[in-house]
Amino acid sequence: MKTYCGTDIIEIERIKESIENIGQPFINRIYTPNEIRYCESKNNVKYQHYAARFAAKEAIFKAISKALENKFSIGWKNAEIINDENGRPNVNFIGINIEGLKGIDISISHCKTYAIATVVAEIDK
Repeated sequence: MKTYCGTDIIEIERIKESIENIGQPFINRIYTPNEIRYCESKNNVKYQHYAARFAAKEAIFKAISKALENKFSIGWKNAEIINDENGRPNVNFIGINIEGLKGIDISISHCKTYAIATVVAEIDK
């Protein structure tokens, strides 16, 4: 078994501009309905939460890429970031089986300007 890490950082303003300029088509291409509900519930800081989930998905792709036959076999909405009852983020894979994935952990953080995510995946491959 090997441990792989993925990290991503993004400027919140980039996600905000994409949402404001492209709107619902951008949101629906990247985020699941659960993620959209969560981010929209954050009102005036919703862009921080959208950006954090965007960074998280990028970090997930980086961490699990060794387990994928083809990097295009996973899409934005195959990885959902959901929070547990204590607010800790977790990864839920939808419609895809990551062969050899034994465990995955995620950490997300954001401030006024940036959002960052780090993912550690244990893969038996």
